[in-house]
Amino acid sequence: MELRPIPAADWADWYENELCTTFPDCECKPLADILSLAEAGRYEVLGLYDGPDLLGYAALWSAPDWPGCVLLDYLGVTAARRNSGLGGRLLALLSARLAGQAVLIIEAEAEDSGGPEEERPIRLRRLDFYRRNGCTPVYRSFNCGLVCQVFVLGPAPEDLEPVKAAHRAIYGPGRPDTVIDPAPGQVPEAPYWMK
Repeated sequence: MELRPIPAADWADWYENELCTTFPDCECKPLADILSLAEAGRYEVLGLYDGPDLLGYAALWSAPDWPGCVLLDYLGVTAARRNSGLGGRLLALLSARLAGQAVLIIEAEAEDSGGPEEERPIRLRRLDFYRRNGCTPVYRSFNCGLVCQVFVLGPAPEDLEPVKAAHRAIYGPGRPDTVIDPAPGQVPEAPYWMK
């Protein structure tokens, strides 16, 4: 197995057949926006491959002024291969790839996210997955109309302010639906593509 870029020519297929079938609509930013970020050198989609077969993927988003932090925008394993340890393998490969270069920021829907109650067990399972695989909870955020628990892969840096600043910079000023470390009583907004 190896982690390598998914060819740009395959992104539309990845988006339609993997991303949009796995993540809810409120979390699937438009493909045109992903392509625009990639064109600006701020986005890459890596695949976990066994020969020619895609087993899983990790989409990474960065900001040029903050090279020391990268946001894990999406992490997924193809439907036929879920629950086989590949998600953990993907995180381990990302950790090795970014070692000494960048902090990996991860957002996962919080237990009290505001999402449907029937999805609570899935949220808890996802949060446990990140903890089991060496991720440290550091603060909360609003994203895509939901409350998220933010993790970093590995131990938390002593000073989280640069991580928060990088996290804000990755999203940029045009995303009022994204709030890093929200104040008590603040309420998340729907993402711009759902308005």
